[in-house]
Amino acid sequence: MKANMDILILSERIAQIFQLLSSPARIAILLTIGRGEACVCHLEAVLGWRQAYLSQHLMTLRKAGLLQDRREGRYVYYRLRDEAVLALVGQAAELNGITPQNVDALTNPNPHTRCECPHCAPQFTALLQP
Repeated sequence: MKANMDILILSERIAQIFQLLSSPARIAILLTIGRGEACVCHLEAVLGWRQAYLSQHLMTLRKAGLLQDRREGRYVYYRLRDEAVLALVGQAAELNGITPQNVDALTNPNPHTRCECPHCAPQFTALLQP
């Protein structure tokens, strides 16, 4: 009987991560943040979603312990607490026939022209100057 309880408790805990990742929006956010960090305005620019929608998902991911945040002036930057979550997303992608290269291409937080944060704007300002 004890073994049955242990496996049920363990299964419940494992299922929690899959429940968090069952939202395509949350997976998109995690991929966009990737191995670096991204501010909310960057996520808005890349994903095309409103700040309120993103904030709901970011709060859920943060409360679950998958994200950590830091404030820099008026910007809040998010990063993964553990990159193992990207490996899990990558394995799920592979099970669906998506190559690791395609997943990796999405996990690079490149500067974005519509993002005004200090991490994105300086690179594009420099590119526009003669």
